[in-house]
Order: sequence, then C-alpha cells, then structure tokens
Amino acid sequence: MSVNLVKKFKDKQILSKLKSRDKEAFIRVYDDNVKDIHRFVYFKIGSREEANDLTSMIFLKAWNHIQNKTLEDAKTLRALLYKIARNSIVDYYRETGSKVTASLDDEDHKIEVIDESENPQERLDKAANLELIKAKLPLLKEEYREIIIMKFINDLSLEEIAEISKKSKGNVRVLLHRALSALRELVEQDGRQAPK
Repeated sequence: MSVNLVKKFKDKQILSKLKSRDKEAFIRVYDDNVKDIHRFVYFKIGSREEANDLTSMIFLKAWNHIQNKTLEDAKTLRALLYKIARNSIVDYYRETGSKVTASLDDEDHKIEVIDESENPQERLDKAANLELIKAKLPLLKEEYREIIIMKFINDLSLEEIAEISKKSKGNVRVLLHRALSALRELVEQDGRQAPK
C-alpha cells in the first residue's frame, strides 16, 4: 500500500473518531499538527506571542467544529486545520489592521534544507541560493508568499492547498508556477545586479 493511501486511511479513521467526539483522537491531532500550524501562523503574522495565542484559538475552533458536527465537508484534517488557520489570520489582520511577516532567519523557527545525497559543492551552492531566496520571499505578493510557504515550508500537497484556498487543483498548480516564476525572476535580477 502506498504512503498516500495509508495516510488517507489514517486521516479518515481519525476524522471518524473526531466526529464521535473522541478527545484522545483530538489530542493526537493537536500533537501531530501544532508545530506546523504554529509555524504557518508565525510566518504570516510575525509575532511569537500572537502566534501562540492564535494557534490555541485555531485548535479551539477545530474542536468546536467537531462538537457542532460540521466536519462533513472536510476532505483532510490537515486541510481543515489550515483553512481555520487561514481564516483566523484574516480575522487577525482585520482586528489589528496590520500585516507583518516573520523573517525566515528566525532562530526559533529555523528552516534547513539538506539533501545528504548531494556533494559538498552542490550543498554550498544550494545554501547560497537559499539565502538569496530567503531575502526575496518577503518581496513577493501575499498570495504567492502564502502558497510557497504552504507547499515548501509546511509540505502540504496540492490537494490540501486547493481545499484550504478553495481553488481547483489546476488553479493551485498555476498559482504555484506563477509564484515560483516571480521568485525566480527576483533571484535572477539580484544575480544580474551583483558585482562581478
């Protein structure tokens, strides 16, 4: 059985338990997802304390969905959590009237991309490129930044991103392509402007 099938089966089992208001299943869901949801929220709002509070509220809202038996439309649990997180962030922006994004260099939320199969020179080149990408990511428009974070930082599938953003999988694929093209263009502009 493929990894995706096993994951979907487990997700359906947990959803079933949650629908019957199983608190242990919810605790497992919380433990499995809290770090990813917190990281997603933190990168969107930029304040650790606010991200902690908002993350707690997101899981409380998820539990309320469970209690009110409104999980029927959820295809995956992760997508539901990210959808609630996304809506909570929008509400947060409305209430505070500000948009702040965190730096990818934050010590508490380090992102390391290491492929052990690469030789050391390839790793050095990739590290230099990653630093350049970190510098350029905040320059992208919000929609592009969000999809790149969901796909490459939080490792969500195209299906999950489609459900979260209420777009078709094809639209998500196009949006991701455009976001990566815009990021690539910013990185290449920087490369052309660098002194030689």
